[in-house]
Amino acid sequence: MIYFCLYCKYMNGIINVYKEKGFTSHDVVAKLRGILHQKKIGHTGTLDPDAVGVLPVCLGNATKLCDMLTDKDKTYEAVLKLGIVTDTQDMTGKVLEEKEVINTKEEIEEVIMSFVGDYEQIPPMYSALKVNGKKLYELAREGKTIERKARGVKIHEIKILKLELENQEACIQVKCSKGTYIRTLCHDIGQKLGCGGCMKSLIRTKVSDFTIDKSLTLDQIQAARDKDELGNYIINVDEMFTGNPKIIMKADSDRFVYNGNSFMKKNIEKQEQGIGEWIKVYDSKNIFVGIYTFMEEENIYKPVKMFL
Repeated sequence: MIYFCLYCKYMNGIINVYKEKGFTSHDVVAKLRGILHQKKIGHTGTLDPDAVGVLPVCLGNATKLCDMLTDKDKTYEAVLKLGIVTDTQDMTGKVLEEKEVINTKEEIEEVIMSFVGDYEQIPPMYSALKVNGKKLYELAREGKTIERKARGVKIHEIKILKLELENQEACIQVKCSKGTYIRTLCHDIGQKLGCGGCMKSLIRTKVSDFTIDKSLTLDQIQAARDKDELGNYIINVDEMFTGNPKIIMKADSDRFVYNGNSFMKKNIEKQEQGIGEWIKVYDSKNIFVGIYTFMEEENIYKPVKMFL
């Protein structure tokens, strides 16, 4: 059940937004605040302005989920343009180098697939990462380049959807871990091939269980609001933990979870098994209150995030 506050008319949950080209992730949040008339809204990870696709947005108390959702794996479709190197690692930037692509189809395919697995990736200067309190892209716009430490990321899978030698382009589908820059992946593929490369376009097709076919544009969200149908598209917080263990409290022990306190096994009325260290906890009326974890040494359940 989606929870609507009778006094402030806000809603709690996650909505699957289709971020359109030209909008920043912050733009999406700002526009949603206007559409939904509530301030407590947060996105789950930046998507470049020229990129499109899935952007889960958290509403109300679900904003506590933002950091949890940024940890999820993501799937992208990108067009890699070979023979061009830019300062932004995509086609919007200044061209730094152009080279003839003399690699064979087999060589290109082999190099692309060589990035599957763990790899050390240096974040691009044109990114929102902060160094000494300042975002890298702000420094880049000032003409500054600073040394960045490589970060470990994981490419779970790459599929080559199309490879056109005449256009010097490859369309690839990438399933990857959090923190992966697809622009940088395209750049690194080009460097390894020796001809250079950059990202021409990017679509994020999936974040965790959120898929592009079920995402809504801002206009669609506003239309659903006007028809009083928006509740049909808001996902409850506890639905994000489907498959995790579940606990229902005894009535005389509800006070522990209402106050965000730890509790013991004797306070549990019913427990359902599942997978994962995070445990969904509900009060005696089966209302979701928060995520807990079990501390074996202390033999108690401790709160991770409270959502009541």
